[in-house]
Amino acid sequence: MQNSLDLPRRPEDTRVVVAMSGGVDSSVVAALMKQQGYDVVGVTLQLYDHGAAVSRAKSCCAGQDIHDARRAAEKIGIPHYVLDYESRFKEAVMDRFADSYIAGETPIPCVSCNQTVKFQDLLKTAKDLGADILATGHYVRSAASGNKRVMFRPTDLDRDQSYFLFATTQEQLDFLRFPLGGMPKSKVRELAHDFGLSIADKPDSQDICFVPNGDYASVIRKLRPNAAEPGDIVHVDGRVLGRHNGIIHYTIGQRRGIGIATGDPIYVVRLDADAKRVVVGPREALATRKIFLREVNWIGDTPLDEGTELDLFAKVRSTRPPAPAILRVQDGVTSVELVTGEDGVAPGQACVFFESDTEEARVYGGGWIARAERHGSWKLDEKTTLAASA
Repeated sequence: MQNSLDLPRRPEDTRVVVAMSGGVDSSVVAALMKQQGYDVVGVTLQLYDHGAAVSRAKSCCAGQDIHDARRAAEKIGIPHYVLDYESRFKEAVMDRFADSYIAGETPIPCVSCNQTVKFQDLLKTAKDLGADILATGHYVRSAASGNKRVMFRPTDLDRDQSYFLFATTQEQLDFLRFPLGGMPKSKVRELAHDFGLSIADKPDSQDICFVPNGDYASVIRKLRPNAAEPGDIVHVDGRVLGRHNGIIHYTIGQRRGIGIATGDPIYVVRLDADAKRVVVGPREALATRKIFLREVNWIGDTPLDEGTELDLFAKVRSTRPPAPAILRVQDGVTSVELVTGEDGVAPGQACVFFESDTEEARVYGGGWIARAERHGSWKLDEKTTLAASA
């Protein structure tokens, strides 16, 4: 007989460690597990210096959030621990974030955090605490399939977090549970009120937790003081249009704040970190049909072997729906052809694989975008700027 977590034992004999961020979602997960009779332990991670510089209502894991998690655990009636992961978080997430920006990429630190601190380090800590599973408040679903678990998009697609969990390995997925994946956010807030949790109406986290006021550049300068080196702003046709104060101030696809007036709309189409150049051009220069991936994580049923060619659906931005794509493995390189194309694909972002574009589609994993191949006549010339062929 299986319990509600698909484990063959009574709830009271099943230890569940809940990752509690101090928000509504993870607090409701802890309360649900306790209500269902499980042996529940709450764990909150202190991830960074939670002083005035970064303690804000819409960030996660700041000082107030730790306080809120502790209060929720007390209300639920479960033991609660705060673990100091600051040095690990800085090494695995913040430093990687800074180095990626300096390299001309657009990183996603929330994926790195899930990939390392939460689903490696915290998962190991949960096992050290005798846990049978680690439960989180992420909006994805998982279900048993034979002797393993598979991941799906959640019922509430407005809250879909599968894009940020693409790096979850099969071993991690088998140990994780996502109790909120089958319900809408409105129901979660309703449950928070029913459980008498003081954070029932707390706003959702919207910003990267260690980036005050969304100012990425100031954080990067603090972590890497020599990061903001000036250079040229170059048009795709080779013209030097002006100067910039560091490529860390720009992202692929950016239109506003470039600081150049040409009479026609221009976009950032490439960041040349080696030459310290920001390459700009018309919107059509952003069109991308093919991307190349690194650090691919595959949680499909059959392995990705040399010569694989697979029709699936892919997301290259968290806010876009999955779109038709062809996944190929050739000469040890994994590439994805975006059948309908995409604008502004940036190295450092993620490409996430899905079985279909339907609600609650299965998630097959994904990879980090190493480079994008522009579509049509826009190609790289020998000077590493973009030029339109005649």
